[in-house]
Amino acid sequence: MDNQMTLVIATRNPGKTKEIRHLLKGFPITIKNLDDFGPIPEVEEDGDTFDDNAYKKSSFTARILGLPALSDDSGLCVDALDGAPGVYSARYAGENATDEENCAKLLKDLAGNPNRKASFKCVISIAVPTGAALTYEGSCDGVLLESPRGNNGFGYDPIFFFPELDQTFAEIPREEKSHVSHRGKALRELRDEFDKAVKWISQQMPVEEKFSCKE
Repeated sequence: MDNQMTLVIATRNPGKTKEIRHLLKGFPITIKNLDDFGPIPEVEEDGDTFDDNAYKKSSFTARILGLPALSDDSGLCVDALDGAPGVYSARYAGENATDEENCAKLLKDLAGNPNRKASFKCVISIAVPTGAALTYEGSCDGVLLESPRGNNGFGYDPIFFFPELDQTFAEIPREEKSHVSHRGKALRELRDEFDKAVKWISQQMPVEEKFSCKE
């Protein structure tokens, strides 16, 4: 349909793009990601909160491309560490740290601490070129083990134990994990209200002016 709205996912990750396309299937919208456009400057994720980083990525992409854009930011918040690693989850053990190194540092920092409560959090931001944005959030509570378990997942999944399923996120099959994870919850919140989101985007997008050529 020529009148379909285009939404840009501010990522080059094909897995994330595929997941969002599947989730929003049936809505009058065309979903693209950054690979569908030319070179775009990287956004420095230096915000103090997940909300800051998600909005920074979505609003920057929307301004650059002149299209509504969606971005997300997520991480692990540990009670005993006052919410750390938080926005630094991906680089907790250093700028180019591996998942194993991040997990090892976290377990070391928690060594001997009886409080193992932690939450995965995700914030999704949809922004338009003018800067206005919608926000959706999801969280998942669990307990951190003292050693990794499971071969699925990534990041802190092997040490994040989800009591309701009696497994770590690295032991839960991907499909099942998407039903209970922080990101899955945020995406479903978006899907459940997407009709409203489309209407809001339509109202916020600038109307293209049409000019007639006069001789």
